[in-house]
Amino acid sequence: MPPDLLPQQPGLDTASVFREHAAYVWRVLRRLGVHESDVEDVCQEVFVVIHRRLPDFEGRSAIRTWVYGICVRTVSDYRKRAHRKRELVTDAPPEQTSNEDPHADLAAREARRMLDDILSELDEDKRAVFVLYEIESLTMNDVAEAVGCPLQTAYSRLHAARALVTAAARRGRESHERRERRGP
Repeated sequence: MPPDLLPQQPGLDTASVFREHAAYVWRVLRRLGVHESDVEDVCQEVFVVIHRRLPDFEGRSAIRTWVYGICVRTVSDYRKRAHRKRELVTDAPPEQTSNEDPHADLAAREARRMLDDILSELDEDKRAVFVLYEIESLTMNDVAEAVGCPLQTAYSRLHAARALVTAAARRGRESHERRERRGP
């Protein structure tokens, strides 16, 4: 596409959108329930759509909100497809080179797994609002725009999602405490 037909946003090209938002897209895809082994492929699909639709971006919303909308639609398509487990074949096992405390690393992985499990219990509408507001720290106006619902509906979904997340976290904590009391 000729440069004069690109959106009138300074520095708004696919490469700059990728540099600024790739980590965000990755996190959003995981939080919206994309299996870890599929995140790379779905992330690529998101940026293909961004590349194709970037000339149509009018700047009526924040670029991050627009990107999130693309993530939601791409994840919806992902869920409709038949899934198959994909394994990454390598010649040797991965080398463990972390200098971090292995206990802290394990605790962080467990916390992420628990969050993913809790988020998977939410329906798509509640999960989208919760992830955008609580995890990605978007304003509620941006959240409502990204998910395409009225502001009060977004607040209602957030309230319901918080109640479900709190209950699931409480159950997880109680289960963990019971396991700790029983011992190894």
